[in-house]
Amino acid sequence: MRVSPASSGIDSFYRSFDLQTEVGTAALGREIAGHLAAGDTVTLSGPLGAGKSVLARAIVRTFSPREEVPSPTFTLVQTYETQNFAIAHVDLYRVKALSELRELGLDEVLERGVLVIEWPDRMGLQLPDDRLDIMFEAVDGETRLMKLVGRGSWVARLKTLRLPGGE
Repeated sequence: MRVSPASSGIDSFYRSFDLQTEVGTAALGREIAGHLAAGDTVTLSGPLGAGKSVLARAIVRTFSPREEVPSPTFTLVQTYETQNFAIAHVDLYRVKALSELRELGLDEVLERGVLVIEWPDRMGLQLPDDRLDIMFEAVDGETRLMKLVGRGSWVARLKTLRLPGGE
């Protein structure tokens, strides 16, 4: 673990660890869900098939266990109304221009809920400063090196996350 300033001037905090299975990825999603509040943004970066949708699905199902949670690759946004807040699972893989983002209505969702964004690099500099960034890096087989960066209010929350594997 290390503490470092973010490029935007917002404090950040970094943790990394290995996840061995999809079960571990889902456990991480449930743990993160326990720290979410309306207005939060969680970004998910990594190659195709790395587990981004698995983690997003676990976050949604923490609040709505019976919810069908398909990947929003073709719809771009799937919004789920939970008792706590709305959760928008966003997949920007197919977005080619920043102008397309305005049509998605993400600002409105963020005002009353949580954004979980796959392929956040498509947003350029339009990401909120206050967010949790999660990077998936394939190591071998199912093993993933997970890198989590908390920015703004996520610095304190990331320090208290119980990570799979007991770190």
